[in-house]
Amino acid sequence: MTQNSFFDVAGIGNAIVDVIAPVDDGFLLKHNIAKGVMTLIDEFRARQLYEAFEERQEIGGGSVANSMAGLASLGGKGLFVGKVKDDRLGASFAASMRDTGVRFTTRFAEGGPSTACSLIAVTPDGHRSMNTYLGASREIAPRDVDENEIASAQVFYIEGYLWDAPEAKAAIVKCIAAAKSAKRKVALALSDPFCVSRWRGEFKAMLKNSLDIVFANEAEIKSLFEVETFDEALQALRDWPGIAALTRSEKGCVVARGKEVHVVDAAPAARVVDTTGAGDQYAAGFLYALTRGKSLGDCGRLGGIAAAEVISHYGARPEVSLRTLAADVGLL
Repeated sequence: MTQNSFFDVAGIGNAIVDVIAPVDDGFLLKHNIAKGVMTLIDEFRARQLYEAFEERQEIGGGSVANSMAGLASLGGKGLFVGKVKDDRLGASFAASMRDTGVRFTTRFAEGGPSTACSLIAVTPDGHRSMNTYLGASREIAPRDVDENEIASAQVFYIEGYLWDAPEAKAAIVKCIAAAKSAKRKVALALSDPFCVSRWRGEFKAMLKNSLDIVFANEAEIKSLFEVETFDEALQALRDWPGIAALTRSEKGCVVARGKEVHVVDAAPAARVVDTTGAGDQYAAGFLYALTRGKSLGDCGRLGGIAAAEVISHYGARPEVSLRTLAADVGLL
């Protein structure tokens, strides 16, 4: 790590417990679940789907929380800021972060909505249909942020979804100020094309004024610049001095910083079981490599290796050591 940094990455995001179940397309039709997308639901709908799942696996989730777990699997030191309630799922989430080696000390909410959960139906083709109750995760506020901890990380990493909640947005703004004051890097995951469409103007302002790194898939970056093709989006980034890490599924990724462009092939995956968390683990690998001073091309390659591991099984967090996989290909 760079001088005087305690954490490699400090991330802020939705603190969610993933409830994952294998289903068939008939189950999606029966329960009116939109395939392959994330749908926001209320607490009643969450209870209905939870009971309908015949096989359930519970694990701490949330995009940036998953990335922090991947960072820890690589041997990195991560901090996660997110809100849960003092209930069963909240305790489960905290335990899952602790077990992965990620620092999580955000104060539990004593009242209000219950801990967030995402009911993830995974079909045999590997697509995941996420039905998410955001609950307490939206209650994160500036008072929950320790500015000194944020300032002690090389990179402050933001989950775009949190921008929807006003208090969470205020907490993020506070964190950005702390990171910038300490001359740290700020990264944003665009999260979802619909999230981008809601906040396009503000995300573009962040790109201009405070961001050093942006993570996006092809649909998200095209939505940000309101263009039809990936190449047009790439051209729109040419005058931006930051790092754009753009994932393209089986096409791999493109990493760009101004006129420096790296096209990286997708890492081979043994099989595709569940694409949940591919982007989250890509960010984990990328940020770990970046905080170790690796080239942008190697950052993209390590991100791809982490993504390939997580799509080979159910769940959004690594099941084998990412550090071992990185060492096997000479990226440590």
